[in-house]
Amino acid sequence: MIKNSNIVIAIDGYSSCGKSTVAKDLAKLLNIVFIDSGAMYRCVTLHALRNDIITPSGINEDLLKLSLKDINITFKFDAQSKKNETFLNGQSVESKIRGLEVSNNVSAISAIGFVRKKLVDLQQEMGKTQSIVMDGRDIGTVVFPYADLKIFMTADPNIRAQRRFKEYQLKGEDITIEQVLDNVKQRDYIDENRDESPLRKADDAIVIDNSNLSKDEQLQFIVDELKTRELI
Repeated sequence: MIKNSNIVIAIDGYSSCGKSTVAKDLAKLLNIVFIDSGAMYRCVTLHALRNDIITPSGINEDLLKLSLKDINITFKFDAQSKKNETFLNGQSVESKIRGLEVSNNVSAISAIGFVRKKLVDLQQEMGKTQSIVMDGRDIGTVVFPYADLKIFMTADPNIRAQRRFKEYQLKGEDITIEQVLDNVKQRDYIDENRDESPLRKADDAIVIDNSNLSKDEQLQFIVDELKTRELI
């Protein structure tokens, strides 16, 4: 289906916009690799929480920098469940990295320059030898500025909070919609205002506001754009 031997599709945007969902569906449709860059930052955050690098007084950046060499992140597609899984040092952490404690700390971890450099280097290596779909905050602006297609996703914060709240409810987490909305707004502010690779739309990115779009409508929009560009 891919016309070129190697294409890169970058999907950026705000938290809880469904970037990973559409990226996974697209990768599955095109039979190419999906890389969840946000999961990589969540893995670093989980590692920091587990090792007391994040404390009530803040992040011990010296200890975090030393510990990066001990972090190994891999992705696997489970053919039976038809789901992508994220592994931290050989352990499946897909559900653990989506919890509220990680969500409340991941933006702060993501704003640290040496963390971003380490993970951006890893992400760029992943895209050198294979066709990939990657989603995150700075994929089209920093990681792959020359991506074949750049998508920037957004949606109303209240709708995003409702989506995330339903996910927490399904997991049985004791949380209010107000807490989730506060988290969404806080992450937006941190992502947009951090010094290192702030969230912004690439000049050549196509905006998708999916406040009122279904998953199928989003996917079809991207497929149509790929066909228009004669990439598939």
